[in-house]
Amino acid sequence: MSEQRDHEAERQSLHACWEGAAAGWGRQAAVFNEQSAPVARWMIEAAALAPGQRVLDLAAGPGELGFLAAPLVEPGGTVISSDHSEAMVEVARGRAAELGLRNVEFRAFDGEWIDLEVASVDVVLCRWGYMLMVDPAAALRETRRVLRSGGRVVLAVWDAREENPWSVIPTSVLVEHGFAEPPEPGAPGPFTLGDRALLHDMLEEAGFTEIAIDAVDIARTGPDFDTWWASHLDLSAATLAAFQKADEEQTEAVESALRARLAPYTAADGSLSVPGRTLVACAHA
Repeated sequence: MSEQRDHEAERQSLHACWEGAAAGWGRQAAVFNEQSAPVARWMIEAAALAPGQRVLDLAAGPGELGFLAAPLVEPGGTVISSDHSEAMVEVARGRAAELGLRNVEFRAFDGEWIDLEVASVDVVLCRWGYMLMVDPAAALRETRRVLRSGGRVVLAVWDAREENPWSVIPTSVLVEHGFAEPPEPGAPGPFTLGDRALLHDMLEEAGFTEIAIDAVDIARTGPDFDTWWASHLDLSAATLAAFQKADEEQTEAVESALRARLAPYTAADGSLSVPGRTLVACAHA
């Protein structure tokens, strides 16, 4: 029998991980936004935003998805950009100031315990957040609680592992070289909700109706291996922490193995385009 999970320890570990990742996400904001644009477009269109609405961007990271929503709810509407990581919230606050956005509020709270009143928002956006929460079912129930009747949740979670070599390949190489542990079944991770039937059932059990699930293909690209790998390390604190355990000789071995594994996705000019697929969903409260 597997050991019982320590949920509180997992939450603390995740919080520390994302606190450490905030600076890297700030550095990679432009690259990340360009590569994830197809997902953002799907979500914003599905949200069907209107002036005067109150929107919660949950697990917002640097906040860019909510920032796309902000102009669409003017006049009179607001966006709440939230994240469990205070450091991420500060990155988002700085990005909003650069963009001159004035109808965005910033809050630090966990998606499992949303510090908002019942039926107080019209739309909840959550891009790649629920699958990284310790109890995504609780987070979806909380999302349902804060939504007004007829409101909608629009979310994205990564599809199954085999559809996402951009993530699986680096993790596999680090595991093979002894710098990372294999993903623990059931623990928070990129592919925890990468099953349409599971995602549909969780939304339904949380009280949502009119559930629509689709898939969007995207790619993690870079002009060369070094740039691609640096971006990946900035955006994955867990990968960075594992990779930093390697000494100089081991670093070369890991990077050599990674280059070889990424060869099918490397063009003649050295540029990379490593595929991925995300599930996207819209459901009504």
